[in-house]
Amino acid sequence: MYKPTDIAWHESQSLSNNNKNFSSAYSRDRAHIIHSASFRRLQSKTQVLGLGDSDFYRTRLTHSLEVAQIGSGICESLKQETTLNAEIKEWIPEQNLIEAICLAHDIGHPAFGHGGEIALNYCMQSQGGFEGNGQTLRIVTKLGEFDPRYGLDLTRRTMLGLLKYPATYENVINKNIPSLTINGSSTLNLDAFKPPKCILSSETEELNWILSSFNQNDQQLFQQVIHNNEEKHYKTKYKAFDTSIMELADDIAYGIHDLEDAIALKLITEDLWNDKVLYQLENLIDCDQKSLNILNVSSCKELSQLLFKKDKNSRKHAISKLVRLFIHSINIIERTEFSHPLLKLQAVHPSNLIKALQLLKDFVYEVVIQSPEVQLLEYKGQKLILELFEILKANPKRLLPKNIYDHYEQDKNPDRIICDYISGMTDEYANKTYQKLCIPSVGSVFDRL
Repeated sequence: MYKPTDIAWHESQSLSNNNKNFSSAYSRDRAHIIHSASFRRLQSKTQVLGLGDSDFYRTRLTHSLEVAQIGSGICESLKQETTLNAEIKEWIPEQNLIEAICLAHDIGHPAFGHGGEIALNYCMQSQGGFEGNGQTLRIVTKLGEFDPRYGLDLTRRTMLGLLKYPATYENVINKNIPSLTINGSSTLNLDAFKPPKCILSSETEELNWILSSFNQNDQQLFQQVIHNNEEKHYKTKYKAFDTSIMELADDIAYGIHDLEDAIALKLITEDLWNDKVLYQLENLIDCDQKSLNILNVSSCKELSQLLFKKDKNSRKHAISKLVRLFIHSINIIERTEFSHPLLKLQAVHPSNLIKALQLLKDFVYEVVIQSPEVQLLEYKGQKLILELFEILKANPKRLLPKNIYDHYEQDKNPDRIICDYISGMTDEYANKTYQKLCIPSVGSVFDRL
């Protein structure tokens, strides 16, 4: 049975011990994550815009650092909230804990953004699939380098915070979605192979261990899935308290900081912003005096003017105002269907700011991520990953590094080992490996794979 060497948070029944007695354990978690190879590789993995075109915009690493800073800011803001009672405040994660969760939230995502994730899911469709959040749990429990049996050997509460989707691949995949018939890679389209949000079934034992201290009702309810669309996969319904904070921090970083990159690189103009966003944002925020007070502006129009001034300091001030608004507007609600505080408590925005943040995220997705320029990069990355997987699967002994091949030989699902190897590659390493294998003039016997 899965049993890491750390202190388990559930062994103490005292709320006052929740943060104080375990602070050193969470500090250790944070250190293990920061010093892991998977975390370092985020510096060369695509966030939204492709690497190499500029050293200005964000990578997965800088995004994760910003999520950690925002997550820490959310917790500090909640601790100062006068309307929350002391018992609830005891469960607000301390700084090392929330930073550990936020820093690690993306370490399972492969090269080339979500395009790489879809390509690996296609490659693994008959072997348990692939999903970036599921790979995160696989790294922290198995593949990380701090313990040969337990990966990064993190505490139970940190791992619970990383469970964005607490259900296995087989429980959420919609098998009625028609598969594609691939007639040659030149006409490849993988849109139908977007993976369900989940953990991988290879980590079922780890999932059970993480949830084992909750009562049976809490466990079953927490893993409940819903299905609202016959053309889409099932979805999990609930998240733990710490996860809700991390997800808000992730959404804020994505919706606002990626917006900043797009404005700085002139992918978003003031006219486009005014046409697509400003009017709706005014309807959501201008009528809310509390939000305007936090923003320290008289209206959204004033904020927009700051955002598009040629002076980069004005843009940074506008971005900071938006981040502050979304951090300091968060409150905690209770879900009475759960009995344990870590499942009962949830960090949430008020309804108008839920819509405002979704508006910003949708805008970035439509204008930036769905742009032909970004989609071209995703397509190239998908094609590269598919060919790499096919080559390595056909020639594992010849082409896999010896330590990877040793695991390949011993594993019951050897394709999963190839998937682990490719998913751990950075954009640059994947490109170089592909060039060495497929371009005759590139590579040397002295190059290390």
